[in-house]
Amino acid sequence: MRKSNPAVINQDRLPRHIAIIMDGNGRWAQKRLLPRTMGHRAGMNTLKEIVRTCSDIGISVLTVFAFSTENWKRPREEVDYLMALLIEFLHKELAELMQNRVHINILGDYHVLPRECQAEISRALESTRDNTGLVLNIALNYGARREILEAAITLAGQVSRGEVDIKEVNEDMFAGLLCTGGLPDPDLLIRTAGEMRISNFLLWQIAYTELWVTERMWPEFTRDDLYQAIGAFQARDRRYGGLNKTRQDKNHA
Repeated sequence: MRKSNPAVINQDRLPRHIAIIMDGNGRWAQKRLLPRTMGHRAGMNTLKEIVRTCSDIGISVLTVFAFSTENWKRPREEVDYLMALLIEFLHKELAELMQNRVHINILGDYHVLPRECQAEISRALESTRDNTGLVLNIALNYGARREILEAAITLAGQVSRGEVDIKEVNEDMFAGLLCTGGLPDPDLLIRTAGEMRISNFLLWQIAYTELWVTERMWPEFTRDDLYQAIGAFQARDRRYGGLNKTRQDKNHA
């Protein structure tokens, strides 16, 4: 049985897919005179809570930006710690993820990660493969430009081999070749720590996504903040380039 939702959320108008840029771990730690690694650990605890909340309230897909293709530029010690946290998260949380029927996907090329990470990822993917609850997409070694380029190369190869007629190529066909193929595009993109940029995340998929930015650092982000973001999303008028019905009626009056 799902937990009851706060009054701010309309259960009938939940976003199907929420994407999150989890930013501010390092700054959260530095403000507290702690090592940046402690910010990442606090951020992992936040991730546990948000995954649990999304599962509880009935969100279909949650995509989190965990490690970008650009993050390799960070100090080796920090990257190693992030890899260790990934192993810890998947190992310790797998039982609860299974209990909540969470299905894990990895966006990006995880085969270049350390062997221990690859092994834990493979175990999690296999264990949750048939789960029918929340789809948890973890973006690892992910960059949207590379994702789009690789999809274009794949499609070009299909056309050159005669498997696809170039005249039949459309947006749906191309979207199916992306890491999120078969999933709905994000309805809501949340970014923490106040930065007003997309950071090479899901560039194709967020064409009509509603954006919600908070000054809160990721380790400070709570389920109440998630409810606030969803409430703001539900209050918006999503027109996808058109007009809302009230405005259309006025124009035709």
